[in-house]
Amino acid sequence: MSDINADALLSSGHRPMGFPEFVIVIASIMALNPLAMDMMLPALPHIGSAFHIVAANRPQMVLSIFLIGFGVGQFVMGPLADRFGRRPVLLGGMAVYCVASVLAIAAPSFETLLLARALQGLGTSATRVIATSIVRDCYAGRRMASVMSLATMVFIAVPVVAPSFGQALMLVTQWRGIFIVLMLYGLAALIWSALRMPETLPVSERKSLAISAVLGAFRQTITNRQTLGYALAAGGVQGSLFAFVFSAQQVFTEIYKLGHYFPVAFAAIAIGIAVAGFLNARFVGRLGMRVISHGALVGFVAVAGIMLAAVKIQMLPLPLFMALAALMMFAFGLMFANFTALAMEPQGHIAGTASSLYGSITTLLGIGIGMVIGQDYDGTLLPFATGFFLCTLASLAVVLVVEKGRLFKPHRMAA
Repeated sequence: MSDINADALLSSGHRPMGFPEFVIVIASIMALNPLAMDMMLPALPHIGSAFHIVAANRPQMVLSIFLIGFGVGQFVMGPLADRFGRRPVLLGGMAVYCVASVLAIAAPSFETLLLARALQGLGTSATRVIATSIVRDCYAGRRMASVMSLATMVFIAVPVVAPSFGQALMLVTQWRGIFIVLMLYGLAALIWSALRMPETLPVSERKSLAISAVLGAFRQTITNRQTLGYALAAGGVQGSLFAFVFSAQQVFTEIYKLGHYFPVAFAAIAIGIAVAGFLNARFVGRLGMRVISHGALVGFVAVAGIMLAAVKIQMLPLPLFMALAALMMFAFGLMFANFTALAMEPQGHIAGTASSLYGSITTLLGIGIGMVIGQDYDGTLLPFATGFFLCTLASLAVVLVVEKGRLFKPHRMAA
């Protein structure tokens, strides 16, 4: 393999885009989701005040209802993408996102705002499913993991800067101004994709939308041990991430009294995911997806256990909390792209449907876990730390079952 030119590993399926532009476009459309999530964090208290919400944890619904729309939407986006191609579903989803942003800007009530957020989530479900499907159309195996890591590294900058950007916007405008920015970004991504993103699914490989065909593809996906196992494991660790996002504003402002500076702390922790994405892209080809992701999962469990112990003995000052949370986000960044690649690898023939079901499983499982932990917030870190530890411990158990008790085994392509 050492004498093979690296350029030969590049796919021609995304022409006219070169590799750098392809990664950036994929990252940009994937970024619609975290941007719509994390820019809202500083606005939650203002939204609560604007709509006279008295229940302290209820503004979290602005985040959770968005993710529910995102998770449910993925059930249909994959089959549609496998039937009609990637481009029309991608562009249609981004159009729904832009229209939903306009509805949010004009929302006269909290219920209307939640409807707009659900539609935004529905729109971004297309971007997530199609991005993964397009990458799988063009690449496989470790190369796919590398591409996904590069895209993750680029778009993960969004949660690093988004809360600070949202906080800055709140200084010069009301919370509705955030939705104006989200609409403009969605429109820019829509235009770029319409002009440059090619169709990567040949007509000859498109699938039927017949109920029997769709259910058959779903059955192939969920009966594959590797796909289902890594979907469940990814959902578990994603639940801890969602719990962190849902609770971050309250944790940093109520427990650690950071006030308007909490986006800075949030960004410092989120940098761990970006660093992990960069390192994974560099080393996954050499070490393999299992070695990296399994090591990160074991490390996550250990760090989460330390955090829980520190909470129990009431010795978790802000610097230690941030260090532990950053380490867990770093581990998450090493796990998630590799778990996705491992789950999708056996599903190349039904990549859209498989990506759809995988995304729905991971997102809805993660939302359920994250909402439970977030709604259990009681002014202390105990629900948060307990949830982190149990989530990752369960994910480790699932991976052990999938791999039949053998972790870190170098990956080998199936014959």
